[in-house]
Amino acid sequence: MSILAAEFNLKQGAKLSLMQGDLTEEKVDAIVNAANSQLNHGGGVAGAIVRRGGSSIQVESTNWVKEHGPVQNGQAAVTGAGNLDCKYVIHVVGPIWGEGDEEHKLSLAVHTALQAAEKLELTSIAFPAISTGIYGYPMAQAANVILEAIAHYFDSTSHSPLKDVRIILFDQEGVTVFHESSHSQWGNP
Repeated sequence: MSILAAEFNLKQGAKLSLMQGDLTEEKVDAIVNAANSQLNHGGGVAGAIVRRGGSSIQVESTNWVKEHGPVQNGQAAVTGAGNLDCKYVIHVVGPIWGEGDEEHKLSLAVHTALQAAEKLELTSIAFPAISTGIYGYPMAQAANVILEAIAHYFDSTSHSPLKDVRIILFDQEGVTVFHESSHSQWGNP
């Protein structure tokens, strides 16, 4: 069970929750997977999603790549969620630290996931700290970009069905970093 660390009001009556927990246990319409372009879900968050959700997620992902080609930054691949407590997994490609233009690519990944959820008319979505694991994106910088991208989405979209946006962080250190970054966006909750 995730532990709520902070909650913020977004535009259009939506809320953003910072939580410590396990993304694969969230009861939301969709969770976001920080994927590689081939949707090979071997390690990190992607591996955890397949281990908990079952092999059907990897099978659907492989079929998606066969049909559409590798997932590009700015593109979302949506699969079922197997045995997870959500309906969908929205796979987006986050940047690898050091490849260049990381801030733009991370912001685009977040925005792309939110747009995919909107297109599916979902009301709730949960994000990991995209690219901060094996892709090496520094947590504090990623927190700023992710939070700004979420705020920008709600500022620039007039009628999103999303009302519950969560950022699920595995450890207290991540929660602390995101909470500190949130002060620049929304002040103290």
